[in-house]
Amino acid sequence: MLGYYILIGAIALVSWLVSSQLKRKFAKYSKIRLRNGMSGAEIAEKMLADHGITDVKVVSTAGSLTDHYNPKSKTVNLSESVYSERNAAAAAVAAHECGHAVQHAQAYSWLQMRSTLVPVVSVSSGMSQWLIIGGLILGAAAGMGIGYWVAVAGLAMMGMATLFSFITLPVEYDASNRALAWLKNKHMLSQEEFTGSEDALKWAARTYLVAAIGALASLVYWALQILGRD
Repeated sequence: MLGYYILIGAIALVSWLVSSQLKRKFAKYSKIRLRNGMSGAEIAEKMLADHGITDVKVVSTAGSLTDHYNPKSKTVNLSESVYSERNAAAAAVAAHECGHAVQHAQAYSWLQMRSTLVPVVSVSSGMSQWLIIGGLILGAAAGMGIGYWVAVAGLAMMGMATLFSFITLPVEYDASNRALAWLKNKHMLSQEEFTGSEDALKWAARTYLVAAIGALASLVYWALQILGRD
């Protein structure tokens, strides 16, 4: 277990470093006011309109970094700071979330795959580690037998969550690419504003990359613990 704690600690440290850098980047680019004077909500509404999307609403949601696109309600949910602010960071986030709406409208395959896995992962992700640990303890107490299969079931659930993390990567990177392409092609931002938006989205994407690598590392660790005892 010591190795696992070291692994988790290392992943947590990297995640914290990336998250801290992301917050610093957003704080920095939040100070770059948009010359066009548009708010995040207005940026989002224009991007949707330019893509012919008329059935998606842009709404404000409470909290910080709570921005997301909800395919069920067809809403682009922007945090209060993004919804009303008129800066490079807000423009980046608003356009990124609209990138997901465009993916949905165009039946982007990776988004469809991710959406299919959401119900499964929402149930299995919280149970997987407990099943693995419980199975290993049961196996140690009474011989692997049933304990082994309980642990394998937990490992399979963890595998689904890991797969979900990696499927999320192309979804997030593609949404950012769509956002940046639109911002550039429509001349929505000055060069300084665009550079800030691009940098902010790159750091946001890195948080998903770290999460995926962390999920894979945990999966490999537990697989070695379980299969090594078979």
